[in-house]
Amino acid sequence: MTARHHTRLAYAAAAVAVVAATAALAPRDAHAQASPSWPDKTVRILVGSPPGGPSDITTRLFAEQLHQRTGQPVVVENKPGAGNNLAAAVVAQSAPDGHTLVISPDTVVTTNPLVYRNMPFDARKDLLNVSVLTTFTQLLVCNPHVKAATVPELVALSKTQPMTYASGGPAVPGHLAAEMFLQSTGATMRHIPYKGPAPATLAVLAGEVDCGFLATPTVLPQVRAGKLTALAVSSAQPSALAPDVPTLARALNQPGLDITFKLVLQARRGTPAPIVRALEQHAAAIMAMPEIQEKLRASDLTAVGSNSADAERTIQADAARWAPVVKKLDLKMD
Repeated sequence: MTARHHTRLAYAAAAVAVVAATAALAPRDAHAQASPSWPDKTVRILVGSPPGGPSDITTRLFAEQLHQRTGQPVVVENKPGAGNNLAAAVVAQSAPDGHTLVISPDTVVTTNPLVYRNMPFDARKDLLNVSVLTTFTQLLVCNPHVKAATVPELVALSKTQPMTYASGGPAVPGHLAAEMFLQSTGATMRHIPYKGPAPATLAVLAGEVDCGFLATPTVLPQVRAGKLTALAVSSAQPSALAPDVPTLARALNQPGLDITFKLVLQARRGTPAPIVRALEQHAAAIMAMPEIQEKLRASDLTAVGSNSADAERTIQADAARWAPVVKKLDLKMD
């Protein structure tokens, strides 16, 4: 065999090796780089509250931008009731294809499973937390007939006479914020639940209930009109809409006290990873838009846009945080 023949065989062997290696790697690379066809039809986003609240505001801003970015129709459907469970149940029982989504307060996963005995789904197993889109807080307000201008004065007053507070329903953020406030201060107030933040606000305005932790955009117009007294905002940072209202942490001199809630984009667990990644990317990009951040700030919402791994960790931590509060309440709903 000549040297030239040896060289040709070597080149041929090398070529075969390259082709074999390429063939072995190609399917893996193609799968890793494949962009999902999602969405290839209308995307439906459920929201478990009536129009006008933090969940609805966030959902409609997100839906509009998602439509612009994907070119597919995106429809928003309000399905309020049962602490946002009704909307979440639709997604939990849907096909895991990313075309049916829900934007829920974190309480759907953190506290509702501990409160509702007959939920038709398992929020922690059936829902995937895709992205924390925004955070929001609650404003502690009282009817002017309550003779307390500060949080310490309210705490002291509650220990001398019967008092009540309103919320938009059992285990909703306003209820949980109030109970953490009571447990942190030793104050005593009886819970009066209503079917949503709007009727709860009307009850405080009418003096049927003394106070309430309610969404800032819902009650701030009444505060500015002098019809309600704002005592504190539940977050560790002041509200952009009410910067003069002290935080609960400052009012109580408890620096670690931060009662902030999240609005979470959720899909059916089992949704393919490429679709989840696409949703993460859209969420991060939309929440980073200056015009979206400005619109959210106008409703006292803070844009986040986390990825799914961070969202899952955050929700798990919050579930552990709220579990002792719910257990102490011994609150059960059908």
